[in-house]
Amino acid sequence: MAPTRTTTKRCTQTDRQRGKQVGQFTFTKTDIEGVLIIEPRVFGDERGYFMETYNKANFYKAGITCDFVQDNESKSRKGVLRGLHFQKQFPQAKLVRVTKGVVYDVAVDLRKESPMYGKYVGVILSAEKKNMFFIPRGFAHGFLVLSEEAEFTYKCDEFYHPEDEGGIRWDDPSIGIEWPEIGVPYCMSEKDKALFPWMGRNED
Repeated sequence: MAPTRTTTKRCTQTDRQRGKQVGQFTFTKTDIEGVLIIEPRVFGDERGYFMETYNKANFYKAGITCDFVQDNESKSRKGVLRGLHFQKQFPQAKLVRVTKGVVYDVAVDLRKESPMYGKYVGVILSAEKKNMFFIPRGFAHGFLVLSEEAEFTYKCDEFYHPEDEGGIRWDDPSIGIEWPEIGVPYCMSEKDKALFPWMGRNED
């Protein structure tokens, strides 16, 4: 299994030294403020395993004070690329994880006041490692399935509003995401194929 990667445009950093233990979780900062990699403590024996996937008190202590209101789940085959998606007037913070398989997950900073505006963080999430990715409000989000299939689940702190959807092309050159080569063509929905490049434009 490939290691977790933290990547931003023109900047690469594996930032394990700043991991903060809170309760049964380790919260690790990335190069973009507010974006965190989360690793749960897993208790296993010959019967199987147990772990907490969310604990409001622990997450609040780590600075994640979202009130999650909706859980989503998807299943995709190898090569499926979903994204890059966001909501305009009703932005969503997301806590994402993989329950089967492996994905490369990406968050693009669209916060105009951020010094990392237009840059991204990418991380490999896997069911084996059980790591999670917290994406604050103000980001575009997408992922690519690296395994034969993957089941992907995430919590949101705002409801889905179909009329409020926004999107950016997966291969936007102004962002320059380095999607992994996986030996098969990427597969996208017709809606995602029709998305326009961002090119640093303002979103209304």
